[in-house]
Amino acid sequence: MKNRYTELRQRQQQEVNALPIGFAFSDRQFEEMMRGWGLDPETDLDKIYKAGNTGGFFKKSDTQLIRDTFSRHEKELRDAIAEDETGEGFIYEMFLDELDNHEYGYTRDTEDTLYALGYTADEVLGNPRLKRGIEKAVTEICGRD
Repeated sequence: MKNRYTELRQRQQQEVNALPIGFAFSDRQFEEMMRGWGLDPETDLDKIYKAGNTGGFFKKSDTQLIRDTFSRHEKELRDAIAEDETGEGFIYEMFLDELDNHEYGYTRDTEDTLYALGYTADEVLGNPRLKRGIEKAVTEICGRD
């Protein structure tokens, strides 16, 4: 059975990888990145943004494309969650994927999973669909033993 959450995230990751974002962790890498964009690494610093402390950079002219891409990704995830009326479809698949990614089967701890998804335990337990989804995913993982 295909996991729709996994497919969504993989497609979104491919789209992010295709964005005009460069990474540089040394002066040489920074110079190569800038020259690859047709920019001078010393005089064109006003034409780029630094993406926090990630080592990532992008041209100011690409800001809207990058912003739009991430906004669309957030909306796609919100919409897919909203469309799951029971918590046993996309929501379950979301929790199953992230619990596996955060080694729930070994740790039996949901904290990293919830953090990665932007939820608190109270939010999940207070929402019947989210609660049903995580319970079903936990049951699935625990049943593998």
